[in-house]
Amino acid sequence: MSRSNYIFTSESVSEGHPDKVADRISDTVVDAFLSAEPQARVACETLVTTNRIVLAGEVRAGRPGASKAENKQLTKEIVHGLEHKVRQAIKDIGYEQKGFHWAKAKFACHLHPQSAHIAQGVDANEKKDEGAGDQGIMFGYACDETPQLMPATLQYSHDILRRLAEVRHSGECSVLEPDAKSQVTLRYEDGKPVEVLQIVVSTQHKKRIGLHMATPKRIEQVIRPYVEAVFPAGLITKKTKWHVNPTGRFEIGGPDGDAGLTGRKIIVDTYGGAAPHGGGAFSGKDPTKVDRSAAYACRYLAKNVVAAGLARKCTIQISYAIGVAQPLSFYVDLHNTGVIDPAKLELALPEMIGGATPRAIREHLGLNKPIYARTAAYGHFGRQPDNEGGFSWERPDLVDDLRKLA
Repeated sequence: MSRSNYIFTSESVSEGHPDKVADRISDTVVDAFLSAEPQARVACETLVTTNRIVLAGEVRAGRPGASKAENKQLTKEIVHGLEHKVRQAIKDIGYEQKGFHWAKAKFACHLHPQSAHIAQGVDANEKKDEGAGDQGIMFGYACDETPQLMPATLQYSHDILRRLAEVRHSGECSVLEPDAKSQVTLRYEDGKPVEVLQIVVSTQHKKRIGLHMATPKRIEQVIRPYVEAVFPAGLITKKTKWHVNPTGRFEIGGPDGDAGLTGRKIIVDTYGGAAPHGGGAFSGKDPTKVDRSAAYACRYLAKNVVAAGLARKCTIQISYAIGVAQPLSFYVDLHNTGVIDPAKLELALPEMIGGATPRAIREHLGLNKPIYARTAAYGHFGRQPDNEGGFSWERPDLVDDLRKLA
């Protein structure tokens, strides 16, 4: 029997965390290729460290009907323009520090053509549909703890850092620098969050606040009103413990303080530990990679199940083999909170997205667009769909069909 009274914790990291800087750069590369060619293939890894940016991975522009020479030239043109786009992404985050500066960091690009042996498994032809870009398992999750149908501990952790980034960018709180982490611990009763027990915020900062040294106590005084405003009334109490920059001063941060790599914050990207993760990262991958697209599809379906009132919690797992279009398995767990047989959903949900093949997922959610740089920080889920097609997997547009099914 699942527990209804418990304590749970999730963390988040800011857009300026070194791993998130790497994710942002990798997804900037994805967007650059998809802007030029919607069918492009990208698997980009990024390393950032003290005043150094390194790209590696495989790419293919692959415009349908074009010759090999034309595609090679297109790929070359896209790669040639990457340095400017990467530097602009870092500038947008806010890095103009001695140890990591958007204009001064050394840039190296080691992207190379996609392996022909991988491409042959993915590409469609007259004998087969487009196959999955790799084997693997992917998960999606939703719950009714927050209006975003996300775990509350993770949602509040994201919201803290998003708010601090807003006041940093606007100049309202100019003492803050880009690198930051947060962590929230909640007490649950009957499966609902009722009290904030612990709040942790570690944020990079300038040396001084006005004429005074920026001590942890002063930083807490500055950020606490912004953090408190994130939570619903009554969740923070007099017993809530605060830990702001608990190691002391935090002036050296970002890639200068710690190297960053693409794909090292996958639990932050998904559900904060409240649900399983298949293991594959999202950032730097085009939507033929089911690590990304199928995880988005699973979230889309799970969110619609909860939004339709069919369950308070829903976990979905899907699996694939490389080069094979049809999923190998599809599993639904309603955590004993459902009003419908999960087996019924296991039959119906894949058909609502065209059988859940990689091609069907991409087409249903409109994933072959330059919409990925915006996903790199503050989670890939629980976000608001936008007019350009970003976060399409957050649309609750299957609710009516699911209610009829029930």
